[in-house]
Amino acid sequence: MYKIGTTLTQFIIEEQRLHTQATGRFTGLLNDITTACKKIAALTSKGALVDVLGAAGSENVQGEEQKKMDIISNDVFIEALENNGHVAAMASEEMETVYHLPAGAPRGNYLVTFDPLDGSSNMDVNVSVGTIFSILKAPPGINNPTAADFMQPGTHQIAAGYCLYGPSAIMVLTTGHGVNMFTLDRECGEFILTRQNVQIPPDTGEFAINTSNQRHWEAPVRRYIDECLQGREGPRGRDFNMRWVASMVAEVHRILTRGGIFLYPMDAKTGASGKTGKLRLMYEANPMSLIVEQAGGVSTTGRERILDIKPQDLHQRVPVILGSRNEVERVDSYHRGD
Repeated sequence: MYKIGTTLTQFIIEEQRLHTQATGRFTGLLNDITTACKKIAALTSKGALVDVLGAAGSENVQGEEQKKMDIISNDVFIEALENNGHVAAMASEEMETVYHLPAGAPRGNYLVTFDPLDGSSNMDVNVSVGTIFSILKAPPGINNPTAADFMQPGTHQIAAGYCLYGPSAIMVLTTGHGVNMFTLDRECGEFILTRQNVQIPPDTGEFAINTSNQRHWEAPVRRYIDECLQGREGPRGRDFNMRWVASMVAEVHRILTRGGIFLYPMDAKTGASGKTGKLRLMYEANPMSLIVEQAGGVSTTGRERILDIKPQDLHQRVPVILGSRNEVERVDSYHRGD
């Protein structure tokens, strides 16, 4: 247990001391990621003052309109990580292929995947956005890892986290030993430990889903949401509240803070487009699933545990249902026909 008020830098150093074989590269990588998030936090807090709002006039690899901050955040992340000798390669939601380090840059032992600015469409209306990241071990002896080297199931993640840019900037981190939250103190420029060993309540009265897709849902999801909406007069015998921020970071942060269930399920709409889900396995589903499971929650596609999926593509999409254990397991049971 760490003392509330410990800086993230000190926390990382103390974690390193628990591993006698540690070289310091993992510690250095986490510090690089922290630096990138501080820079992005500063830019998102200024918004129109530094001309970072609005569309960039381009599309990403998925054919989605890019916001200015999508591109800026992606560049910030790369610049913070590419020259310090901690990573072997990177992959981003905003780039079609693996990002290889410059020819003269030192190589490290880790692969990093990231969504540089999740929920970027919220920037223009001043609603919370965030950065999501995942760390994997790089295969030994390979100077320029390929996409195939990133195709590791979520259970192989060394660490995962996100930084929420809201009324305060909060870094949430797991290295496989629980979940801790750090709040950015802008006066001293440090992330400070403000919550440790975060646990998601197993029961909840809140669900988050985009109900505009209701006509496309599969029967198990429709059944679950219908029961929630019937409230105390229905089979659940109690009222539920619905939330929807359209930023996965914000949705997961609320669940970590007070419980809940988040659903972006498989439906007829995604199926018709040849995709099994909306969210990206490597950049969103895997890191968030590790965080949620480390906090005592459950994360599934409705058919299988997300962390067990063997990726087939850098930009593979999957259905996501995660959050409070008892509610997620209920949705799973409906998919099984129980």
